Amino acid sequence: MRAITIAEPGGPDVLAWSEVPDPRPGPGEVVVDVRATAVNRADLLQRQGHYPPPPGAPAYPGLECSGVVSATGPDVVGVRAGDQVCALLAGGGYAERVAVPAGQLLPVPAGVDLVDAAGLPEVACTVWSNVVQVARLAAGETLLVHGGGSGIGTFAIQLGAALGATVVATARASKHERLRELGADLLVDYRKQDFVEEIRRATDGRGADVVLDIMGASYLGRNVAALAADGRLVVIGMQGGRKGELDLGALLAKRGTVAATALRSRPLEQKAAIVRGVREQVWPLVEAGRVRPVIDRRLPITDAAQAHRLVESNEHVGKVLLTVG
Repeated sequence: MRAITIAEPGGPDVLAWSEVPDPRPGPGEVVVDVRATAVNRADLLQRQGHYPPPPGAPAYPGLECSGVVSATGPDVVGVRAGDQVCALLAGGGYAERVAVPAGQLLPVPAGVDLVDAAGLPEVACTVWSNVVQVARLAAGETLLVHGGGSGIGTFAIQLGAALGATVVATARASKHERLRELGADLLVDYRKQDFVEEIRRATDGRGADVVLDIMGASYLGRNVAALAADGRLVVIGMQGGRKGELDLGALLAKRGTVAATALRSRPLEQKAAIVRGVREQVWPLVEAGRVRPVIDRRLPITDAAQAHRLVESNEHVGKVLLTVG
């Protein structure tokens, strides 16, 4: 089979469509013939040599895919060849086929195209596990989403709105109209406005109950300042750096909580539990049309370098998909 390989760390042009060994399903695994995968920030970091795949994962990128099951390994129940699925991956989605633990499979939701379903698993599992499991967002609370135009951001806006929260998102002004259509109540242009001031003004000084942050160090102090009493800050990315200074006095005064999580490196049983939760609690919202995949565009997988450049430019809204075949 063929897959996108990375001969050496570098820019988008190091991505190559190459012959690689066919995957074989191990115990508890299935092989999926990939119809589409999605570009995530982690793929860009892996290409640059900053985010190697965990032990046992394929060497090529791709944290999610959609496709058709073509083979099952020992100890797999409830899944058959021919099933249309989407899947959460530790890697290997940029390929014609990939082996996946059966616990990380999701059915393609009713009303969602098989290709578009490739843009759901990573964002759904990331947002649900952090906003619902970790931060316990409740109806009537205020959710602040950074990077509102990203795949994570567009999904978090919709899920927050579906759960009855007031949603505030930071994004470039050019993306505000689209994000308002997805359910954002307040949009903040992070290049011209101070999100701390804006969220305080919108909440009569109270602040955000939950902050979902992709920036890390550069936003740490301001995120704590934006928290309401008993607020929860969840950090899921480090686009703004790894190390920041935390004012514990400010955090204590608010009885605030700071959590940091990663999905890719979790043990299989934790991933399977998250996938079950998403299927039970999020998929009904998707099938009802209250949360949908937001697809910026589809490109053939041989144009993976172009897709990486697009995501690096931050001009897209939602997911950029790579189609196979």
